Amino acid sequence: MRGFYIGRFQPYHDGHHAMVGRIAEEVDELVLGIGSADDSHTTHDPFTAGERIMMITKAVAEFDLPTYVVPLEDINRNAVWVSHVESMCPEFEVAYSNNPLVVRLFEESGIEVRQSPMFDRDRLEGSEIRERIIADRAWRDRVPDPVVETIEEINGIQRLRHISDTDSLARYVAEDESLEEADLGED
Repeated sequence: MRGFYIGRFQPYHDGHHAMVGRIAEEVDELVLGIGSADDSHTTHDPFTAGERIMMITKAVAEFDLPTYVVPLEDINRNAVWVSHVESMCPEFEVAYSNNPLVVRLFEESGIEVRQSPMFDRDRLEGSEIRERIIADRAWRDRVPDPVVETIEEINGIQRLRHISDTDSLARYVAEDESLEEADLGED
């Protein structure tokens, strides 16, 4: 039996990893869908689909489970979302999710959905991990070692800190506006 598990994986963390370990006990193969694959370089979605594929592929290698990592772009049309997922992925018989909307959409499409308790949700939440990276607080103990290695390899720490620097953004916008005004004054 092949299962399906979707997440944004921004980044892939120990909660995701525990879930994959649980799923590995129930299925023969796993499709990991990378949601919002078209988003990157923001504080909400800092990593590209390719970077997330690297994180996940390296981290799940420890499981004896054939795993297919599939990037899924957002389509923002819930009524056809499941058919979009199915068109992009290898066929699967069961989906794993705790997201109420995802559960409902799969169930309405006749796909079995299995839920599980969240794993240490207070500590293992992507937004908290991203905030810790930005603030230079401990975060490495919340993600598998291959994810730490990938984030460091792609300079993800610097990227997150840079894109979160709203003062820089405001400064660049102000500089651009003053340049435009200066150019207009010369004509």
